Amino acid sequence: MAVRVMIVDDALFMRNMLKEIMIKGGLEVVGEATNGVEAVERYRDIRPDLVTMDIVMPLKSGIEALGEIIHEFPEANIVMCSALGQEALVVEAVETGAKDFIVKPFKEEQVLEIVRRIVTASR
Repeated sequence: MAVRVMIVDDALFMRNMLKEIMIKGGLEVVGEATNGVEAVERYRDIRPDLVTMDIVMPLKSGIEALGEIIHEFPEANIVMCSALGQEALVVEAVETGAKDFIVKPFKEEQVLEIVRRIVTASR
């Protein structure tokens, strides 16, 4: 069974880039969200195997959404997506419960390696 992934980013370009990487890697993209509020709602409905979550988004930050999801679903596998220079936010995200992080611009091999490692460890 394919790994089910949800992609959360306010930028369509970034969502499309991640979707392409996931599909090429044999993963199934089962949902997308454009902000933290949508992310929490969609997670409840979809229950994906893994979420990629942008840190800086409108309405609710990725870290706030991460905290809500982890509080409700402690087993959630969430990988944060950060830009260079967001080290303090990445540390906060990991302390909140993120399993790992990937840095923009994305490197396909790095993204797939992190996703596969996390999903394998959780099964």
